[in-house]
This record gives sequence, structure tokens and C-alpha cells, in this order.
Amino acid sequence: MSHESPDPSQVSQDTDRLTRAFLLSAFFAITLWLVKIIETVTGLETVQYGIHPGRISGLLGIVTAPFVHGSPTHLLSNTLPIVILGTTLLYGYPKSARVVIPALFLGAGLGVWLFARESYHVGASGLTFGMMFFVFTIGVLRWDRRAIGLALVVFFLYGGMVWGVFPSDPEISYESHLSGALTGIALAFLLRRLDPPPPAKQYSWEEEPEEPTILENETDEPPEAGRPSGSGGS
Repeated sequence: MSHESPDPSQVSQDTDRLTRAFLLSAFFAITLWLVKIIETVTGLETVQYGIHPGRISGLLGIVTAPFVHGSPTHLLSNTLPIVILGTTLLYGYPKSARVVIPALFLGAGLGVWLFARESYHVGASGLTFGMMFFVFTIGVLRWDRRAIGLALVVFFLYGGMVWGVFPSDPEISYESHLSGALTGIALAFLLRRLDPPPPAKQYSWEEEPEEPTILENETDEPPEAGRPSGSGGS
């Protein structure tokens, strides 16, 4: 049994969307590295742009903290997840991503500001945790072909991130991880129907059979009354 070949226009649209998603995610990662390079070259101290819980001045960090990293190693650990998870989010859920990305900035940052330990919290980990938990949760909720595939990809690559929401290393802001994860899960429930499901593939055996054609002979007429229908002989 064979299935219909994919629509070339649909394949082209998917490829273009995947390319745009990757480029946007890579651009954000490059921006983070540019910030770190400028900080290193100029000797600029940026930790004060992190989130400091309970301080009014620390509210600015809700927007700026994801761009600040304590060390190149810290930034390096976030770079690949940003690119992969960002690409997955933007490709799989382009409409939801317009809400998810700013909401993760605000939700994860506000959670840290309200409940975290007294210290400066910096880094994009809240975003990566939020994206991972969003993509996985919405995949479970929607359960269409694309959603399941993306959920399996992020779980296979970053399923171990779930342990990061628990306290472990005092130098790591598990509060950022936890706030991002909870925000991502909540957004998955709220936005699970925003993006349309992918078009279903139709296989040859699923096609409806054609109705049989009935041919009518309009020239057939009943025999005239009193006239034998067959030929006779005398």
C-alpha cells in the first residue's frame, strides 16, 4: 500500500518556517555572546542588571537578567538549549511563541523577584526551562503528529532538566528554573489550541470509493400496445 506524495508547497512552507525559527534563535544566542564580549572587553560590571528579589530596583532585572551571565561557561551551557529549544518553539508553535517568549521573560522573572533567595539572579536559564516544559507539555495535551514528535525531541535531548527545578548547587538559581518551568506549563494549558494542527496525510486506502456510474439508455421505449414485441412468422 502506498500513500500520496507530500504537497511540495507544504514542504516548502515547513522548510522556510524551520529556517526562520533557527535563524531567530541563533540571533538571540549571538546577541547574548555579544553582550558577554562587550562586558569582558570593557570591564563593565553587569551583575546589577540581574534580578534581586524584593528590591524595587531589582524589577529591571526581569527584562535584563536573561542577557547577563556570570561567566562564559555559564553562557556556553545556555547557548545550545536556547538555539534548539527556541527553534522547536518557533517552528512548532509560531502563533503561541509570540505570547510565550515575552510571558516567559515576565513570568519567570517575576517568580524569582517574589520568591527567590536574597542574591542577584542572572542568566537565560528561566527561558530555556520555560521553553522545554512548554513544548513537552503542549505536546502531551495536543497529541497530534507534530506535537508528539517535538515533545519527544525535547524530552530526549533535555529531559534531565527536570532535576534542575530542585535545589542542588547553591551557586545555581534553581528558582529561575522552577519559575520558568511553571510558567511554561501554565502557558501550554492556556495556548494549547492557538496553533492549528498540521494537515493530516491521507493514504490511498483512506480515500472514499467513487460512486458507481449508472448509464441509462434513454432510447429504450416500451413496445406499443397491441404490437408483439418479438418478430413472428405466418
